[in-house]
Amino acid sequence: MLNLEIITPRRLLVHEEVEMVEARGELGEFGILPGHIKFLTTLDVGEIRYMKGGRTRHLFAAGGFGEVVDDRIVFLVDTAEFAEEIDVDRAERTVKWAESALREVSVDSSEYRMQELALLRSIARISVASKKL
Repeated sequence: MLNLEIITPRRLLVHEEVEMVEARGELGEFGILPGHIKFLTTLDVGEIRYMKGGRTRHLFAAGGFGEVVDDRIVFLVDTAEFAEEIDVDRAERTVKWAESALREVSVDSSEYRMQELALLRSIARISVASKKL
């Protein structure tokens, strides 16, 4: 078993023994099983999945850091939500807003990158929300 902790600045979201964890790092998707080597990575915007008792839980995470040491996984993330906590209507409104805003700013501006990240986060939220239990 793996000891998984997912921590945001606002709360301890997960602290439980799990069988497997999958997440998205800067270099792509990765999976962790018991006995995994020591591992340190940045976490990209996207989904975190973990399995416990044959059941998979899905979370949205907005980036952060992950560490694996001796079957203990700690994810420190900027923000995270379980699939069932996601407000899909709000995420869809944000997608429309960000797409509109992206048409109005220069690709070279810092505002463009901020709007692009808002769009990516909202799309990821919608995707994770579709996997509710």
